[in-house]
Amino acid sequence: MSGLERGDGFPITGYAVGNALGASSREVAKALALGRSGLRPCPFELPFETYCGQFPDVLAPVPPSLAAWDSRLARIALVVLEGVAGAVERACRRWGAERVAVVLGTSTGGILETERAFEAYAACGEVPAAFDLDRQHAFDALFEVVRRRTGAGGPGYVVSSACSSSGKALGAARRLLLAGLADAVLTGGADTLCQTTLRGFGSLEAISRRACRPFCAERDGTSLGEGAAFLLLERDGDGPARLLGVGESSDAHHMSHPHPQGVGARLAMKEALAQAGLGPEAVDHVNAHGTGTTANDAIEAGAIVALFGRSVPVVSTKGYTGHLLGAAAATEAALALLSIECGFVPASLGAEPLDPSVSLYLCLARREGRYRRVLSNSFAFGGSNVSVLLGEAS
Repeated sequence: MSGLERGDGFPITGYAVGNALGASSREVAKALALGRSGLRPCPFELPFETYCGQFPDVLAPVPPSLAAWDSRLARIALVVLEGVAGAVERACRRWGAERVAVVLGTSTGGILETERAFEAYAACGEVPAAFDLDRQHAFDALFEVVRRRTGAGGPGYVVSSACSSSGKALGAARRLLLAGLADAVLTGGADTLCQTTLRGFGSLEAISRRACRPFCAERDGTSLGEGAAFLLLERDGDGPARLLGVGESSDAHHMSHPHPQGVGARLAMKEALAQAGLGPEAVDHVNAHGTGTTANDAIEAGAIVALFGRSVPVVSTKGYTGHLLGAAAATEAALALLSIECGFVPASLGAEPLDPSVSLYLCLARREGRYRRVLSNSFAFGGSNVSVLLGEAS
């Protein structure tokens, strides 16, 4: 193998995911197994009705040492991070903190805090004294919170490429390990609901008035959500799964519409397989991007069928969590990992009646079995595409 290849991938020695289904991986897995959606009527005041996936817990303030970075984004990230913090601490002891990198993805960052600060300014002419743009809104605030909580002292940065952000972070983490710049990488992403994103998707007429229904004949848009997911990759070690490949492409077809032939989607999926030295027949399940918008679902379905045929089980989990934007790719990689670890593919909620033009093997009910290799897709505005290939522990 050259320095740019590693067909056996890297072990995922710890992971954690939290979203509208629950604040921990265990709660999320239970909701998926039961086919229970986390989507509810949106709590924000908006000029339209919609459903969204709100993080379920009452979020406590951050520890005093992180008070300057306090935000909803930081609070959600810290709650979810607890599920993998022990594994990161062990990696720091094993490799040395300076050899443990942190690469994260986010799309909106702490913009919710800026919205609140602007509301206060509009009401009384002053920005709240506690508001700090750099430590609450800026993307690197998420990195600082995670780095300070874990003690990881290696290379670190934040990737923001809309809905592929945390998938791109996984690709960057893999490259850091291949290049020998780190021995372990904590990667993933976090995002929160905010007025800007909700109204923006509303203005694009891309948001559903109800819980989204990916691949359904009656689908009318996506639902947005919030949450976080973190995965710890190490050069070697034991864990529930391995990262086999991260395929990336950029078709740059349109700012908000996918390439009509799904060219970028197919390139990303093929690249993930190529990195692992595998063919399409090796994949046991595909977690689709599956937003619930008319164009995305039809085009992605065509790309999946063109590469894998009609026999691979497919699901979209956005009917459970909503679209987590910058956290979506890491979240759905974690859900793909759950399929490997727990031995089931959840039902694709809301898909019936199935669009007759979507010729996928879509899981309309929970499907149990052994899933050795699972591919998870995330396709962003602007044609930024990521496919993450995970495999069972060897």
